Amino acid sequence: MNAPAAATHSKGPGTEGPQALFFDGTSARGQAVRLVVQGPHLVARPLPTDTGFGPPEHRWPLNQVQWPERTRHGQRTVHLADGSSLQVADTAAFDAWRAQHGPSESWVVRAQQNWRGTLLALVLLVLVSAAGYRWGVPALAGGLVALVPAAADEAVGAQAMESVRQQWLRPTRLPAERQQALRTAFAQMVAQGWPPGGPPAPAYTLHFHAATEALGANAFALPGGDIVVTDQLVELLAGQDDTLLGVMAHELGHVQYRHGMHALAQFTLLSTATGIALGDFSSVLAVLPAWLAQMGYSRAAEREADAVAARVLRASGRSPAVMVVLFERLAQRADAEKVGPELPIALASHPADAERIRYFREAANAPNLK
Repeated sequence: MNAPAAATHSKGPGTEGPQALFFDGTSARGQAVRLVVQGPHLVARPLPTDTGFGPPEHRWPLNQVQWPERTRHGQRTVHLADGSSLQVADTAAFDAWRAQHGPSESWVVRAQQNWRGTLLALVLLVLVSAAGYRWGVPALAGGLVALVPAAADEAVGAQAMESVRQQWLRPTRLPAERQQALRTAFAQMVAQGWPPGGPPAPAYTLHFHAATEALGANAFALPGGDIVVTDQLVELLAGQDDTLLGVMAHELGHVQYRHGMHALAQFTLLSTATGIALGDFSSVLAVLPAWLAQMGYSRAAEREADAVAARVLRASGRSPAVMVVLFERLAQRADAEKVGPELPIALASHPADAERIRYFREAANAPNLK
């Protein structure tokens, strides 16, 4: 609070500090003053002018003074409880005076002035961020998905399906008889993989579509149970229906474990953090449907889906080793066309082919699969 001193301008006892400009909070015109610590008060004493001294001095209890942090550049501004402020241009003089008579600096300020402390803080920030991304976000996403009812998957999946239909899918060219044969074979395999009396198979809807060149030979599952198989994938696996059915079972594994919703929750958490930092949520919301359609799952999720495929293949009397054909044909096409493997969605983040081939071969000889 401002408290005018007596009419005289005698300095009296106190420890003088640097000159400053006093702003009363209502006028843009500053008044030249000398800072003094006098007992439990900070005092701003007017400097003499051509016509004598200026207005009476001002004083504030030290515990109501908001002292500025020490920085390498810029002036020091002292904020006061009554809305007024003091601006000091001579930062070196102010810092030396404040070190003797003002409150001690916090450890944060001291660390900021030390390059070792700054470097340590940066390293810790990177480590904490990496740990949060690697373990914290997936764990939090899993907890969020557990609270979301399964019915929400259908709404999310329907929106994503519409988006991918418009951008990458065309009407199928497969004969109706061929489609029906694959639907029937897959339904029978699912019934054998999830026998009566145990946990039910996840609900699914099988779609056949021709795909744009960007999508190519592919299969993917969306939240809610929509499983898309492209004509190009059926062509790639011509004569190997067991392998094609295994790919479908793999995608049904994603539906069973709600991997799409887990990935969406992780994406939303990271995007929300980015939105808070950048202040822009609109762009994140706009790309969600298309992102769902072309997302890649984590390697852990892919391994879980592979385990479902192997188990269902075995339960239906088929060998999990038939899945090796998928990788062989992808490799053959890549060599023949001198391009990278297709399946940019379904296999975008899968474990390395060699690892997966080894898994399916071992699964074919394993006594039991869960």
